[in-house]
Parts: sequence; C-alpha cells; structure tokens
Amino acid sequence: MTGSAEREVQALESLDALLSGAVTDAIRAARGFAGGVYLRSSTPGLLRLAVLAGLPGPLFRPWWRMDVHRPFPVADAHRLGVEVLLTDATETMRRYPQLAAGLPFPFGSLYVPVVGASTSYGVLTVLRPSASDATEVLPDRDRMTAVAEELGAALAALDKDGPGVRWDGEPMCTRPPADGPTARCVGRFTWDPGDGGVIADDGLWALLGSDHAGFTGTLEALAAAVAPDEPLLFMAALRETAAGHPPHHPIPLCTASGEVRVVELWTSGPGLLPPYRVSGVVVEPGPGPAADQAADLLPEAVFALDRLGLIIYANERAAELLGRPRTELLGRSLWQAVPWLDRPVYEDHLRGALLSPDPVQFQVRIPHGRREGTPGHGGGAWLTLSVFPGPASLTCRLVPVGRVAETAEAAPLDPASVTAGRDTDEEPSSGVPTTAPLYRPIVLAIALTEAVTARQVSEVVMRELLPAFGGRRLAIYLLQERRLYLAWETGFPQGFLAPFDGVGLDAKLPGVETLTHGRALFFESMEQLAATYPGIPLDAAEGARAFLPLIASGRPVGSCILGFDRSRSFGVEERTVLTALAGLIAQALERARRYDNEAALARGLQEALLPHRLSAHPLVETSGRYLPGTVGMDVGGDWYDVVEAGDGLALVIGDVQGHGVQAAATMGQLRSAVRAFALGDRSPDEVMSGTNRLLIDLDPGQFASCCYVRVDPVTGLARAARAGHPPPLLRHPDGRTEVLDLPGGVVLGVDPRARYPVTELRLQPEAVLALYTDGLVERPGTDIDDGIEALRTILSRAGTPHGKPGGSSLSRTADVLTAPARQATERPDDIALLLTTLRSSPDGGPG
Repeated sequence: MTGSAEREVQALESLDALLSGAVTDAIRAARGFAGGVYLRSSTPGLLRLAVLAGLPGPLFRPWWRMDVHRPFPVADAHRLGVEVLLTDATETMRRYPQLAAGLPFPFGSLYVPVVGASTSYGVLTVLRPSASDATEVLPDRDRMTAVAEELGAALAALDKDGPGVRWDGEPMCTRPPADGPTARCVGRFTWDPGDGGVIADDGLWALLGSDHAGFTGTLEALAAAVAPDEPLLFMAALRETAAGHPPHHPIPLCTASGEVRVVELWTSGPGLLPPYRVSGVVVEPGPGPAADQAADLLPEAVFALDRLGLIIYANERAAELLGRPRTELLGRSLWQAVPWLDRPVYEDHLRGALLSPDPVQFQVRIPHGRREGTPGHGGGAWLTLSVFPGPASLTCRLVPVGRVAETAEAAPLDPASVTAGRDTDEEPSSGVPTTAPLYRPIVLAIALTEAVTARQVSEVVMRELLPAFGGRRLAIYLLQERRLYLAWETGFPQGFLAPFDGVGLDAKLPGVETLTHGRALFFESMEQLAATYPGIPLDAAEGARAFLPLIASGRPVGSCILGFDRSRSFGVEERTVLTALAGLIAQALERARRYDNEAALARGLQEALLPHRLSAHPLVETSGRYLPGTVGMDVGGDWYDVVEAGDGLALVIGDVQGHGVQAAATMGQLRSAVRAFALGDRSPDEVMSGTNRLLIDLDPGQFASCCYVRVDPVTGLARAARAGHPPPLLRHPDGRTEVLDLPGGVVLGVDPRARYPVTELRLQPEAVLALYTDGLVERPGTDIDDGIEALRTILSRAGTPHGKPGGSSLSRTADVLTAPARQATERPDDIALLLTTLRSSPDGGPG
C-alpha cells in the first residue's frame, strides 16, 4: 500500500470513529432511542446517511439519500442552517407531512446542522419519545447542539488534513449507547385465601413500576398488576397452590409490554389443611441465561431482536414455526434468517415497532414449501406476529392463525392486502388481521401537491413512486394535438425512446393503447410484452413493464411507463394502487399544464409592463436588472423605473406582495400611477401618499413596498421617501459604502392616512446609489439585515462605475450584485435592482 493510500484509509477510519462517537453522544444528550448523521456527498445537492444507530439499516433504506431541496427536516436543517425540533407526530404532520406520511408513528425528533469553519457538512439527527411541550426538549436540544458543534470542528480539521469529508457509501449501522445490564428485579407477595387479603412488598411495586397506594389488596388486583396479559392463568396457579398443588417449575409470563417475568409460588403459614396461604416471588430476569431459560418455558413461540434487527434469542417453539434451527437464527439479521419477512407489508409494521412504544400485531404468511412436513402447518400457513418494543430489543411472539380468536389483541381485517402481489393467490379466512398497504398513496399525493411544473411532477414520481415499487426506469408522455410527446425519462438507454416521441394515437404501442383504452397494461417479462406486441423495439434490459394511463377528470393527459430490472408479477392490490396513483399523477400534470398557461400569461404581462427603456439624462447613468423567482409561480410584482420629473429624474423601485397574474397586474397599475405622479414633478411624499390611496381604492387584496428618489442631476441633491421597502445603499467615490436608513412609512395599500417622510441627501459624482427588492437580500432562515450587509460588502468591492483604471461599467456592477442570485439553484422570490450614478462634468463638478 502506498503512503497516500495508507493515509486515506487512516482518514476514513478516523471519520468512521468520529461519526459513530458523535451519534452515540447525541443520542445520550437528547435522551433518544436512535440517531444518525447525514453528510454531504460527491453529488451536489445530495446528502447521504453515514451512520445509523439503534435502527436496522435495511428497514430504513428509503431514507439513506436525501436531496437538500426536499421538504424534509434533514434537508431544511442543512440548506437553511437552522435547528429543527419536532416534539411529536402532530407537529411532524403539521410541518413535514411527507415525513409523517412515510413514518406515521408517535415519536419526536431533533435535527441540528453540523458546521465547521463556515462549511456545512451535514446534519445530526436523533429520534426520541414524543414530548408534550417543546420546553421540556430544549435542554436536550442545547446538549445536542454542543455535540454537533464539536463534530463540525473535528470534521473541519479532518477536511483540512485529508482528501475532503464526503460520504458516498451505505450507512454504518451501530448499536445505541448501552445503559448497562439490567439487574434481576425481585418482588414478594403473600395471599391468604381465608380472608382474601394480599400483602406485597415495596420491591414488587418497584418492579411493576406502579404505586401501591391504589392497590385494593384483592387477588384480582394482584393478578392485574403482575400478569395483565394473562390474569386468569396467574389466578389459576395461585388457587392450585392454595389447594396444595404448587407448580413444579417457575411460571413464565409474557406481559403486554413484551417483557418476560418468572413467578415462583409455594405454600406458607401454619395451616394444616387447605386452603393454604400462598407466598410468591416475581423475578424479572436481566439479559443472559436467566431470561433465556424463562422464555424457554413459555408455551408460545418467542424470539427477540436487538435494535439493529439481529436475532438475539429464539425458543424452540419459535424455531419450529419459523422452520429454521435455532443455530441458524441466532446472530443473523431477521431478513437473512427469515427472508420471506423481507416485504414492504411487513417492514412497515416493524418500523412502527422500532419507532413507537406501542406493541404491534400483524399477520404473516409462511410461503409454500417453507414448512412442509411440519404437522398441521403446510406451506402457506398464516401466523400472527406480535412485536413488543423495549429500550434495547424487540420481543416477538408467534401464534398460528387458528388461535387468533384466543388472543384479545386480534382485529379483523381485509385479507386482500396481505396476498396482493405475492407468490400465491391463496387467501386466508376473513378473520386475518390487517397488514399495512403495499405503498401509502398519501406520500405521493402530498408530494404532488407541492409540484407545480411538469418537470417537478416527474421528479416526484421518480423520487417517490419508483423506489416504493422497486422500479428502475420511468418515462412520461404528454398528449398534445393527438400525439404523445416524451416529457421525462430516466433509466432507459440513451436514445432508445426517441423513435416513440410524437407518435400518433393510432399507433399500436402499449404506451398509446393504455391511454386510448383507459386501462393499465402489465407485463411480467419482456417476452410477454414482445408476444403481445410483435416487432416492438425492446431495450437490452430484461424485466417487467407497467404502462399506466394518465387521465384526469375523464380527460386524457398522457401515459406513464414503469420499468423493472427483473421479471415479476403484479398482484391485484398492486395493480389497483398503481392505477390509482396514475390518476394522482394525471391530476398533477393537468394542474401543471394550467400553471404553465398562467405562467406564460403572467410572463407576457410582466414583460409588457416592465420598462423597455429608462429615461435618460446626460449627467446620469442608470442600470436595472430583473430576475424572476424559480419556486412556484416564477413571476411576481417587483419592478423598477426611471421617470423624468421636471428637470430631474425619479428613481423608483417597488415590490407587490405575491406572485402570478394578479401580482403582475397590480404592479402595472402601481407603475403607471407612480409615473403619472412623477411626470407632474410631485414631491416624494405626495407620490407615495397618492399611490397608497389609489391602491386602497383599487382594493386588489394586495399591498406593496416602494422606494422613490427624486434626483437633481446638476446639484446632486436627492429627496427620498420609503414605504416599507428595504433601505438603499450608497457607495461613495472612495469606496466607502453605507446603508441609508431612511425614515419611512408603512407599505402601500394598508392605511389611507399613512404619512411618508422625505429625507434629503447629496450624491457625489462617481457615487453609486443602489435600490433593490427584498428578494436580493432575504433568504429563509436568515436575518434580512445579514443579507443587506452582504450586499453592501459586494457593492463596496465592485469597483468604480466607469472611466478609472481598474474600474467597471455600472452594468458590470449590476451583474456582480446579482451574480449570487443568478447562480443559486433556488430563488424563492423575484428580484429587482436599480443602480444610479452621476457623471462628472468637464470642470469636475456635478454639473
């Protein structure tokens, strides 16, 4: 190994240890049960889960990658540099519905950005129990923030000395921090059947975690406290002991929380004849042989998983029902040892058991051939799997379906959700408990509501739909003038779909006929597709295909093609869900089409209303810029203008609230009003007051900010008024740049009696006055004052406006000021900028 390679390996090992330790510290700090750290990757805009502690990695594969622009707390924490605190499931649903739809379980979570040396490396996250109030979580957040700061500093040092901190592989799965072994807990009691009285010591109440003050002292109350899941069994054992027949072995009991307890009973007292007084001891074994021996005595099948999904215990009955020897179960992951449990319908319940404190119960089916030869349980047998979460492990209990009626927790439900898409059409009886659906349509539905363009819709389908069904290829065609045009593709060989672009509705192709016939087409293999459509071009990859019609409110929109790498069948439920999801996609695309039409109208209106030529003066140079937003409706109400005002010039900039056609129309009305007042050479306060009253009279339901500056080019005297607008910047000829904190009034359109004070200032030749809208300086999660200060710094370094060595034109300065916004991948708001400078006269004065 070369020296550089060895150093790289050492750096990776250091990174692994550093991240694992930080996650462990964060879980302890925030009193959580699981956690992880996301790091930036080599792919721009993509975070990868580097460490996952306390949860099995395969079960949470959909969360291994996170686009920084997705509406998820991890993405927001990284992109905006803010901490995100979600106290419970309700808060999660309110703020992040996509996360809540994908993980609809009662838990809280914390997300803290990891930053070092001004570089954002990723996000530290911890999952914790729900909290009733945010104030009880704030100390945990503060401790976790300190861990994130230490991690950021360490990553910065590693980044400086090594090849750069990036994560491009799968996550490391580690165990949560251990709190030490649990000691054997013992509690004692006595029961006198003569008077029915029960006496219990403090140890029993400590073991049960309850208060003896409310104990009524009856046998029934004792049974409910010690064996809430099996009180009748416990009382029967007590009565048998009182009759002189104590059990030969300790009695194992499985509580409702999944804990295994052992009860030992014997007779005591002076009685010579039954019923005898009964004494007992309740033992809660810690990890190790005592617990194993206790569970071995249980008549039901019991096995246990650690929080990484490894089987740490299985009794003989569990091994019998699972069809594997205990030696092949212990120490292996659940999905390796019992591969038929590796299915979405089961994984959803297991995620719930890992993230929620509540027990989970669902139905599982042993596939054909798995248990042949086992008496009474041929291939395809059904089992009830109950999972009881604990702080360090999950206790699982298996009961054959024939005994479902004997368990109080069983709930009847639709058996079709279990069998759909599986390797058999056999259905169990109607008493089979429910399982989760194969895929939650609500996840896709929520994501589609936030997509407003056809491209965004396609990205959502690729991100949310394909992984849920194991797809690798996607193509979306949109209908236009009775032809289907390719709007989006991913995963197909380059150029393969080109011959199908623009095909007519009379073509005999599955992508066409799924739309014209209005029904989805499913092909389990490429051979089946070729047999149905002889001569159709096929890509090199083998696998199944699904062709879905995109129809919204009875109107054809297009078609969607899903491709899979392997041959596979499509169950009844899966076909139904995919067809329903195609309807959601069609509605989103139809909405996107209306959006595109409205956006085109708004852009046209805006282009017509923005100035094509600015009024000029021999002693004044101006330069303006307008950048539309890139999020949602990408046209807004920002505008700038330069108007002749008597023997001077009026500089105007404004921002109408909102986006779209209405904002553009209101902007046009305000621009016309301001121009009319300026041409009459009204004073700045009269211009603001008159425009304010006009907007209130128009009553468009919108308000606007504005800044108006009337400049005398000869003397350099400027008179300015502001209406709720960001303050102008002034760069002096020597490069000194200041924020002109002019006094101002409220925004236009709110108060008809508003007043707008006028401020006088003098512009020197070669000075630069900058007017701008808030889109240039405001970013989510940051203070606008910080944005203004950053703009002031850029302006101070932008050079002189013209003429001097090393200087640049005013137009170049405008480009420099707007460069960060033009290069940003996401502009939440539109931007307007107007720069003005006075030229020097031949004698060196302003005029």
